[in-house]
Amino acid sequence: MSVNKTNDKLLQVKDLKVSFFTPAGEVKAVGGIDYELGYNEVMGIVGESGSGKSVEAYSIMGLLQSPGKVIGGEILFEGENILNYNEKQMEDFRGNKASMIFQNPMTCLNPVYTVGNQLMEGIMVHKNISKEEAKKKAIEMLELVGISNPERRVDQYPHELSGGMRQRVMIGMGLICEPKLLIADEPTTALDVTIQAQILELMKEIQERTKMSIIFITHNLGVVAKICDRVSVMYAGKIVEQGKVDDIFYNSAHPYTLGLMRSMPRLDDLDPERLESIEGTPVDMLNPPKGCGFGNRCEYCMKICLRADPPQIEIGDGHWSKCWLLAMKGQEEVKNPETAASLKEEVDLIES
Repeated sequence: MSVNKTNDKLLQVKDLKVSFFTPAGEVKAVGGIDYELGYNEVMGIVGESGSGKSVEAYSIMGLLQSPGKVIGGEILFEGENILNYNEKQMEDFRGNKASMIFQNPMTCLNPVYTVGNQLMEGIMVHKNISKEEAKKKAIEMLELVGISNPERRVDQYPHELSGGMRQRVMIGMGLICEPKLLIADEPTTALDVTIQAQILELMKEIQERTKMSIIFITHNLGVVAKICDRVSVMYAGKIVEQGKVDDIFYNSAHPYTLGLMRSMPRLDDLDPERLESIEGTPVDMLNPPKGCGFGNRCEYCMKICLRADPPQIEIGDGHWSKCWLLAMKGQEEVKNPETAASLKEEVDLIES
């Protein structure tokens, strides 16, 4: 794939805000998130259900359904804001430059069309090739994603395939136009652990071969450890911590991330303890709190957490967290003394 040498970032999401306007009121699903995705990079986005993971992905693909609406921010793909694209530009973008693997292959494949037809459709829309060439490409893609006897499978219907095979078909549909960006929205959720492992190995192998970038959305931290380079942790529509995989797993800074880690079973634990759950319930996004979204569930919650959004604290190279606890600890977490002094003044003002 060709790489834009003038910018080392394939995707830049800047202060993205997405709301759903319902009869009950405005649901603030995504409340201003920022991240960058480099070429040939895999970014994991983790968080519990309702945190906004899938909503931001649908925003990138221009697939938000009414009453959802992007109300602020930018989504830059190779420097162009795709939120400004017209319908024709979005049709060219989807499938050709960016593709998405949806959560449930059982319902995403059309039962009345053969697997081959559904694979061929995308490449015939975006590439100037004949039906015979498209079918040949579809067979090659089925072989690439590890489906045996692809010449026969290409003429079969989805109900004739197992769940794992249908998921491989979905991956093939996402890859057939050789996109630069692949968004995988919990692609292994409905599969048993053996098939999950096979799908992850397959995706990792294809990513290394094609050098495409991937946004991998999941609530499974084990999946993140296996396939991702960096991780964004989302809670209540915001990214609360971001860093390299090792930073998130071995140097977690946000209480929510720590809670996720404590809820994971560890095979190397010589003295296994009972798994801990995060107490409380997720935020009501119709009435989000004024301060930190995690405040009402956090064991370290202070008055300031309930009154103001926490600042972004830089912890290391590309590793940051938004937490008042870090800000209150002082200069050992805040490298810039001027920033530390400014934070202290802000804390004193809010507390007063």
